[in-house]
Amino acid sequence: MIAPQIPMAKEGYPFIFFSAFVTLTLALLGWNGPALVALLLTGFVTWFFRDPERTTPASQDGLICPADGKVILIEEVDDQEYLMGRARKVSIFMNVFNVHVNRIPCKGQIEQIIPRPGKFYSADSSKAALHNEICATLLTSERGPRIAVVQMAGLIARRIICWLESGDSVRAGQRFGLIRFGSRVDLYLPLDTQIDVKVGDKVKAGETILGRLA
Repeated sequence: MIAPQIPMAKEGYPFIFFSAFVTLTLALLGWNGPALVALLLTGFVTWFFRDPERTTPASQDGLICPADGKVILIEEVDDQEYLMGRARKVSIFMNVFNVHVNRIPCKGQIEQIIPRPGKFYSADSSKAALHNEICATLLTSERGPRIAVVQMAGLIARRIICWLESGDSVRAGQRFGLIRFGSRVDLYLPLDTQIDVKVGDKVKAGETILGRLA
């Protein structure tokens, strides 16, 4: 019988191998207490970098959730960074126990990738959107409207990873990056976007439909 494969983000391998090496070293030295702690840490790191397969709903106008976590904000904003006007903003907070691989909300083409260095306030705080390190992906959807997906570092998160480049064609539910160890993803959407979730809802990347483009 062939054991099932556990999907894992490749960026996690160095962390997993290092913590496993430390665990083995401590065990060989006979330091059982520290070895047990290191074993638990290895298990947590392995769990953190899991990358399960998801079944993305087939929808022409649906916006697929880009991140696992909880919806912490839905509001109308004056967006002068990405969509250059009034926009609907949806924020999803990922704690350290959520899957951290991010996914594309809808089929389209990547217009621009905008990295911005910054600080590392808690990702669910009001200061995070203004000051934290981000990587923004501007996407022109197949239906025409432009949207922005903004990966944001947090208090513990210190590395944003984006695998996309300008000009890439993407599909809904496609993996496009991850954020290490707790973070947040913001969506900037046209004002006439129908939002089907509410603050407090738990959502899944690649599966939950957040709303629909007009």
